[in-house]
Amino acid sequence: MPPWNDDDAASTELVPGPLRPAAAAAESFALSVMAGPDEGRRFTVAPGLPARVLAGTSPACDIPLTDRLVSRRHAAFELAGARLRVTDLGSTNGTFVQGIRVGDAYLQGSELVRIGETVLRVEALGVTQAAELSRAVRFGKLVGASEEMRRLYPLCERLAASSVPVVIEGETGTGKEVLAEAIHEQGSRAAGPFVVFDCTAVPPTLVESALFGHERGAFTGANETRRGVFEEAHGGTLLLDEIGDLDLGLQAKLLRAIQRSEVQRVGSNKWIRVDIRVLAATRRDLEREIQAGRFRDDLFFRLAVARIELPPLRRRRGDVTVLAHHFWRQLADRGAPFPQGFAERLEDYDWPGNVRELYNAVARRVALGEAAPIETSRAGLASAGAP
Repeated sequence: MPPWNDDDAASTELVPGPLRPAAAAAESFALSVMAGPDEGRRFTVAPGLPARVLAGTSPACDIPLTDRLVSRRHAAFELAGARLRVTDLGSTNGTFVQGIRVGDAYLQGSELVRIGETVLRVEALGVTQAAELSRAVRFGKLVGASEEMRRLYPLCERLAASSVPVVIEGETGTGKEVLAEAIHEQGSRAAGPFVVFDCTAVPPTLVESALFGHERGAFTGANETRRGVFEEAHGGTLLLDEIGDLDLGLQAKLLRAIQRSEVQRVGSNKWIRVDIRVLAATRRDLEREIQAGRFRDDLFFRLAVARIELPPLRRRRGDVTVLAHHFWRQLADRGAPFPQGFAERLEDYDWPGNVRELYNAVARRVALGEAAPIETSRAGLASAGAP
């Protein structure tokens, strides 16, 4: 478990009164098929839907099309305030807005978007009421009172109550493992184990054994039979951290294990049944990884039954101060006052390392006092002049 979260809260904590209005307003858009094999169909992009609405010929896309010139995952549409952002996902035949090929573009309504032979007319539907904002300031050990986080908490609660696989996306240091553990702790498998497998931490030659286990003598150095993380997580939850870094060849074996709920240890011909919930986390854009041939689309669709995108700290307005006080209470001597002016200095920094970097900055301040630099890149410098 990351060191920058405490162990004293296993459920959502509510604030005593409203922080901001209970709901936020946002624009909605309609995409009408004006030409192509699916002419006449209409799709909506609105608050409360997935963060990214995918268009393509894959039946798993939110906008499934039958146009043979459209790629399986051709383009993504997502709300961006009062505009709609369209992003080409490395398609074969490109995405065009008003006749111009684009990598991504922001739309306001009335534009024509062409993918393959399909022409979509963008229509702004006006301001609608977004999903309700939670009054919680944390979900399990994941702390945050910003609108970005409070919009996530209701979704997290619903997913914790379910058993479907979830892909948690976000930059390094945003708290993906912390969120995964909170989902486990608030779900029906809370009494079972929570096992984390970091796909980047094991040498490629040992990943299969680490996942599925091995028999004694299966390979050089296999001096005893060992269970893999699938067996260790039986009755609980397995988090596949940084799933986007898993070797393509092993992805097929992983898919088989998830689909069949059984594993085969290296060196054995017997199948072992496992009862687990699988969560996955990644800092990568898996849709682009699929287009680049580095990630299997069938594994993606098996894992991404639901998706949660954790925002970077720079987008979580007000959470730097909230988290700094939270970490100070964890790290400083009981009763030690929070330093005057410290929060303002923290708010002026953009935190490329996200919550993990903020935790380190607070820990340095506790240890070194006013001489502590804020930026991680300067942590080893002798200079006392923090930015």
